[in-house]
Amino acid sequence: MPLPRTRRAPVPRIRLDADGPVVTVRLDNPPMNAFDSVQREELASCVRELADARDVRAVVLYGGERLFAAGADIKALAAMGPEDVRGWNRALQRTFDEVARLPMPVVAALTGYALGGGMELALCADYRVAAADALLGQPEVTLGIMPGSGGTQRLTRLIGPARAKNLLMTGRTVGAEEALRLGLVDEVVPAGTVHDAALRYARRLAEGPAAALEAIKEAVDHGADLSVSAGLALERALFSGVFGTADAGTGIRSFLRNGPGRARFDGPSTDR
Repeated sequence: MPLPRTRRAPVPRIRLDADGPVVTVRLDNPPMNAFDSVQREELASCVRELADARDVRAVVLYGGERLFAAGADIKALAAMGPEDVRGWNRALQRTFDEVARLPMPVVAALTGYALGGGMELALCADYRVAAADALLGQPEVTLGIMPGSGGTQRLTRLIGPARAKNLLMTGRTVGAEEALRLGLVDEVVPAGTVHDAALRYARRLAEGPAAALEAIKEAVDHGADLSVSAGLALERALFSGVFGTADAGTGIRSFLRNGPGRARFDGPSTDR
C-alpha cells in the first residue's frame, strides 16, 4: 500500500526580520520578487501586523542584495480577463496604500531593479536609499499598459508632473544618480551597503518620539492634498495631540535641563 504523500508547507514570500525596534520586511519571491497574489496577500498580512505592533518603531522594505522587485507577475496578468485584472489591481493598490499608511517611518532599501510594482512599493516609503548600480522606473507603457498601484499618483507628488510624465510616458529606467537628482531617491550608497544604510537611518528614527513622528507623517502625507488653511488646521490638531504625550514631557524637561538634542524617548509606543 503506497504511503500518503506529505504536503510541504508553502515557502513564505515575505519575511519579517527584527533588529530591536526596527523590522525589515524582506521580499523573498525569486528570481525577480515579482508580485503575484500570494506575495501580495502575505505582504498585506505582515503590514497589518506591523501597524498594530507597539514595539515596532521603524520599518525597512528590502528585496535582497540582488534586486528589490521587478514588478508584477506578467504571466499571471496575461492569463486574466479585464474583470480579474480590475480586482487584482484593486487589491494590490489597497495593500500598497496600507504600507504608505503605516504609522511608523518606512525606509526602502533599493538594490538592482526597482521597476513597475516594485517602484510603486518603494514610493510608499518615507525615505529611499538606493545602491549606486540600482535601476528604477515605471516601464508599463512599453507593454501597452500603465501603472496601476500608485505610480501615476505618488510619483507625480514626489517629483512633479513634467518629470513624472517623462518617466511614465517613455517607460525608461534611470540609474541611481539620476534618480537622486530627480528626487526619486534620497540617498545613494555603494552596492552591498544598502540594507546597512537603510537600517542606520531607520534606527536613528526609531530613537525618536513615536507619537510625534506619526503625527509629522500624517501632517505631511494628508496635508499635501488639502488647502493651506485646511492643512494648517490639521497641523494644529496634531500638534495639540502630541503635546499631551509622555514623550513631549520627556523632551521638554530634557531641553530645559540639558539643552537640545539630548532627550531619550522610551514611552511613545504606549501613546500610539
